[in-house]
Amino acid sequence: MKLPSLFINLLIIIFFALISYGLTGSIAVKSTMGIILAMVSLGATIMFLYLLPKLKQQPTEEEGADG
Repeated sequence: MKLPSLFINLLIIIFFALISYGLTGSIAVKSTMGIILAMVSLGATIMFLYLLPKLKQQPTEEEGADG
């Protein structure tokens, strides 16, 4: 595994850990707003990670069509 790839995966794991920490803290103090915000943050992160590979593929497909 390449070093930049390892670094990116480590950042993703840390970010998910922080989101889960916030979610569990919100559940512990029974904060509805905190739970909602943590779930929105989790959903946005998952959507970003889902769309990121598609963004990297798009320019290569367009270059093939132009040339």
